[in-house]
Amino acid sequence: MTRHLSSYGPRARLGLIVPPTNTVNESEWARLMPDGVSFHTTRMVLHSDTTSPEGRARLWADLDQAIALLAPARPDVVAYACTAGSIAIPAASIPEQMSARSGVDCVTTAAAIIAALKALDVSRVAVATPYHQALNDHEAEFLLAHGIRVSAISGLGIGAAGPQDFPRIAETPLERVCEHAKSVLGGDEQALLITCTDFPSLPLIDTLEKETGLPVISSNTATLWHAMRRAGIADAVPGGGRLFRAGKAVTA
Repeated sequence: MTRHLSSYGPRARLGLIVPPTNTVNESEWARLMPDGVSFHTTRMVLHSDTTSPEGRARLWADLDQAIALLAPARPDVVAYACTAGSIAIPAASIPEQMSARSGVDCVTTAAAIIAALKALDVSRVAVATPYHQALNDHEAEFLLAHGIRVSAISGLGIGAAGPQDFPRIAETPLERVCEHAKSVLGGDEQALLITCTDFPSLPLIDTLEKETGLPVISSNTATLWHAMRRAGIADAVPGGGRLFRAGKAVTA
C-alpha cells in the first residue's frame, strides 16, 4: 500500500500530540515504527480537568490548535498521547469529537487502552502507574466503566506535589519500572497494563511477557497499535509485545 509520495512514510503518516514534559513517547515510538510509516509530533499543555464545561472548552481549544499544526503534514491518523488527560467516559467521546471537529481521524491513549484490552479479550487487569492515588482511583473507575475489572493498581506517587513533579516520571529507571510492574501481579489478572505515556517500559515488555505468561500493554504500545490499525497498518512489530502479534483492531 502506497498512500503518500514520501521517501519515509509512503504507507502511512501519523500525527502525535504529547504533553510538554513528555520525552518517552517519541523515543519509544521511534523504536517501534515499521518501514514505510512515519510520525510527526507537536506538543500541547497538559489538561487535568477534562470533565467540567470550562475544562472541556480549554481542552478543545488546545486540541483544535494542535491538530491544526499537524494538518499540513497530512497525517492519516492523529493520536492524542496522554493517558490521564484523555480519560473520559465513554472512552470514545474525546477521539470522536476530535475527529468531528478536525476532519482528521483521531485516537486517544485512554480509548486505545480500552481497544487494546478488548482486542486481547482481557476483562481483568493489573495496572502499574507512576501516579498518585487519586489519579489511580480515577483510572480504575474509567477501566471498570468499560468492563475491565482492576485486580490491583499501584503507583509511585509522582505528581502528588503538582505539575512540577511530572519530569520525574521519565527519569524512573527501567529497573524500578520493572520491579514496580511485577509488584502489582499475583491476582487473577489476564494482562499487565503499564500506563502513562512518559513512563519508560518498552525494553521490558518482551521479557515481562515471557516471565509472566501475560500480555503486557503500555500506554505507548496501545496508542501506536490503535493509530496504526486505524491507518490500515497491521504489521507485527517486534518489541511491541503480544498486542502487535495478535491484537485485531476493535473500537473502544
